[in-house]
Amino acid sequence: MKAAILVFPGINRERDMARALRLVSGHDPAMVWHAETSLPTGTDLVVVPGGFSYGDYLRCGAIAARAPVMDAVRDYAARGGLVLGVCNGFQILCESGLLPGILMRNARLKFICKDVHLRVERSDTPFTRGYNAGQVIRVPVAHGEGNYAADVETIKRLEGEGRVLYRYCAADGSVDDLSNINGAAQSIAGIVNDKGNVLGMMPHPENHVEDIMGCTDGRGLFAGLVQHLERAA
Repeated sequence: MKAAILVFPGINRERDMARALRLVSGHDPAMVWHAETSLPTGTDLVVVPGGFSYGDYLRCGAIAARAPVMDAVRDYAARGGLVLGVCNGFQILCESGLLPGILMRNARLKFICKDVHLRVERSDTPFTRGYNAGQVIRVPVAHGEGNYAADVETIKRLEGEGRVLYRYCAADGSVDDLSNINGAAQSIAGIVNDKGNVLGMMPHPENHVEDIMGCTDGRGLFAGLVQHLERAA
């Protein structure tokens, strides 16, 4: 799997993501600076990592969404290329129009940094192939603006088309207000575009891929992508 990780000023999770991709795929990803106007030849996956692009001094991800490299990402996605945005990357994908909705301040107006449980809603997508539908996984979150919001019709469309792939839940898989850590609509933690090739999610699966971290639940996302690309080859 030839992955390309975008790097913006202020982004600080690109090395975490690079390590996870290297451990799971066996290949070093390319690091692509935001001022580039093209992606490396043969790219299989574009990753927009977490952090604080441009210090999040405007809306989170709003400045990064207008970087030169994002035109190449939009073209790549339009051709069916796989794109993964995590945390600030999710915000950038929404701000750039690759995904619907916005990410707002957490409901309690506090930064959240802890492990949370997610329910995998489907297992038949490139981003969930490494899991079973209904499986509960544990991964970290670290965000102040993870409250996913969209208009009523957009939420209905996302739900009706099965585009919610990850949802905040309790350890037993139940969904309630207590497990919805940031107030996101319908407890949404991750969604895909209408073609199913662009995923945005707030939690950080890249930080749970090694035994030394005490949990490897995030590994399934990356292993599933590798499996998907091998089958497609």
